[in-house]
Amino acid sequence: MKTTNFVKDLRAMSAEELNAKLKELKEELFRLRFQHAINQLDNPQKIVEVKKNIARVMTVLSEKNA
Repeated sequence: MKTTNFVKDLRAMSAEELNAKLKELKEELFRLRFQHAINQLDNPQKIVEVKKNIARVMTVLSEKNA
């Protein structure tokens, strides 16, 4: 399954790498929202997927900080 591999990869990352990944995902979400606003986004479901990935990264980060 794709999601479990993504989470396993996240758990293997350091806190600094996770923060960099979080920043990258937030920038991607911004670009996707912009494309969606000007009707150039082919797959609006991509926004939902990126939001979930952001939540996954934040969850792993909070686990590491606990």
